[in-house]
Amino acid sequence: RKIKVEKAAELMHVFPFVVKAFEMEIIPAERIVAQIGDTLTLTCNTTGCASPSFSWRTQMDSPLGGKVSNHKTHSTLTMNPVSVVNSHSYLCTVICESAEKERKEKSVKVELYSFPSDPIIEISPSLVAGEPATVICKILDVYPSDRLEVFLEKDEDVFHEKYFFQDESTNIETKIVTYTFHPKLEDIGKEITCVARLQIADMDFQPKERASSQKLNANFGPQNTVITASPGNSPMKGDSLNLTCVTQSNPPAQIVWSKYLAEESIQHLIKNNVLSIPHVHFNDSGLYICEVINPVTNKTEKATMDIVIQGAPVITKLSIEPSTTVQEGENVSIQCSAESNPPPKIILRRKSDNANMGPYSARSILLPSVMFQNGGDYECVVENKFGNSKSEITLNVKYGPKNTMITVIPTDALKEGETVTMKCTSSGNPAPEISWKKKAATGESEEISKNATLTIQNLKSQDRGLYKCEAYNLFGKEEEAVELHIQGLLEESYQMIPLIIAFSSVAAIAVPTVAVLIYVSRQAKINGSYSLVKALRLKV
Repeated sequence: RKIKVEKAAELMHVFPFVVKAFEMEIIPAERIVAQIGDTLTLTCNTTGCASPSFSWRTQMDSPLGGKVSNHKTHSTLTMNPVSVVNSHSYLCTVICESAEKERKEKSVKVELYSFPSDPIIEISPSLVAGEPATVICKILDVYPSDRLEVFLEKDEDVFHEKYFFQDESTNIETKIVTYTFHPKLEDIGKEITCVARLQIADMDFQPKERASSQKLNANFGPQNTVITASPGNSPMKGDSLNLTCVTQSNPPAQIVWSKYLAEESIQHLIKNNVLSIPHVHFNDSGLYICEVINPVTNKTEKATMDIVIQGAPVITKLSIEPSTTVQEGENVSIQCSAESNPPPKIILRRKSDNANMGPYSARSILLPSVMFQNGGDYECVVENKFGNSKSEITLNVKYGPKNTMITVIPTDALKEGETVTMKCTSSGNPAPEISWKKKAATGESEEISKNATLTIQNLKSQDRGLYKCEAYNLFGKEEEAVELHIQGLLEESYQMIPLIIAFSSVAAIAVPTVAVLIYVSRQAKINGSYSLVKALRLKV
């Protein structure tokens, strides 16, 4: 046994055991930065002590504000969650029982902050350009607030800033920055940014700056409302026309098109910013109104444009009153109207006349107590610098028979056995019907023909007499008569006897006269001159 002890001593001399000294440490060491609300664990470790005894306390003997958990060689102090009460220097004390109760102590300083989220930015609703607007920026649960700096930026340009250096709060707080300004029209759509910075020297944490943005969406308008016309406000008839209403408004304005009519009435058209007319006509001329309404600002604005359609004239009316067919003696009015721009020159005339029946500006012809001579075709001619147009209408005047005439062929004395033709003509509308009548021995007239021409062949003495031609239509009648004389054969021989006697008498007188003239002529040749008076005196 002694030998064994000696060998053990020799071995110990050769391979001595390394006995570790009693040591301790705190993790993290000396200083720790923690955010309020997070979980923080402090660990106290030992070496060189088989049975350490741990205890935790604050430097000011305040409550720990955490949970201690001891293990064989280490102890932990867990703060879950970390709060303001944990802002201390924590001491861990370890007593090693096997080392004659050796005592060791170390501390760690816990530094706290709270900056958990980005700012919340609010802009007062229903902003109206030019009217006050309020920007509100909220920084939630910040600590320490006396290190907080807040900046309000508009497109990266600072327009307001706020510092809390004099804040004496010892707990987390929500800080609010409020600023009122007057947004301008050019501010619409710009970014409003709230930048919050927690500037704590010698404290390492991230982020130290947080920001939130919101676009400035102020309501405004409508304003600067205008109408544009394509191709222009004086298009030609038949062209397409587009009227566009342009305005500045947020939110976008409601647009209503309308047009002024006669007597100040308004015709509502469409609800759109563009009013399209594919093929304009003259009646599309007028004053057009674009009315824009912003339902949020409750404001309304109007713009107007006068549209004038140009083009060659178009005859819109050519009429005869009371009718195109009238009776002679009625009052008649012929009217012509046309539309165009510029206004047309109107010529209304009877087509057969070379001269106008009225002045160029006249749009009607009045025919009081119309006569049949006024019937016929009338034309209306309209023209301006873009062209002309023409239209015709016929006036039909109804009247009774006029100018009834009888023509007898041959015109010489009629003899028995010859042929005679009697023709009756008459004017009227409608054309008159013709009938022939002959006065009988009884004194009554008998109808002998319904033809305009009456022919009698192989004349006889009984064909003598009074013949009447009657022309008639719905509007009247007219008569004309002729007496027909016929020479018989016996009547012709009786007429020859006086003719012979007359011829014999003339011969009896003419022969002595011729003898006297011959005698006078001869005496004149002899004497160079002759006086019939002297000769007669001598004879006597």
